Amino acid sequence: MRKINLKLAASVMICGAFLFSSCVGSFGLHNRLATWNQGISSKFVNELVYLACNIIPVYPVCYLADALVINSIEFWSGSNPMASIGDVKKVKGENGNYLVETLENGYSITKEGEDMSMELIYNKDLNTWNIVADGVSTELLQMNNDGTAQMYLPNGEAMNVTLDAQGVAAARQATMIDTYYAFR
Repeated sequence: MRKINLKLAASVMICGAFLFSSCVGSFGLHNRLATWNQGISSKFVNELVYLACNIIPVYPVCYLADALVINSIEFWSGSNPMASIGDVKKVKGENGNYLVETLENGYSITKEGEDMSMELIYNKDLNTWNIVADGVSTELLQMNNDGTAQMYLPNGEAMNVTLDAQGVAAARQATMIDTYYAFR
């Protein structure tokens, strides 16, 4: 009996380590299933499919697969295996709408109604984000191993910022070089 309790305690601890390791992730598989279900035209059919997917444990199996496997892969590798490569989302910006396409290593951004586009590309080997426009690649920032990032400013200088709210505020302030307000 003591061996069974010890095995049970060890199993609970191992499961707890996986489930409560702060590896939240994006739950891509579960979200895809939910999005598909919500896309069904009739709310009554939607509810019936939802109930059926819970009775035949489709939702619980997808959630468990996300929690134990897919989110762990996303946490340790830095990439989501369920990422929708090729998906295009419409994003409303200050100057109009933009189409953002998910690439294998970044994003392609096109202003709606225009042919010109730019790409934000992540270089895994160098741990950098680059912008590619008109065939020219420019390094935007490099992620450091100490919780900071080396950001390259429009004037050519480099700035080290922390990856928190203060670092984002400092980066915004440094890049808004053409926005000055004078008071008399």
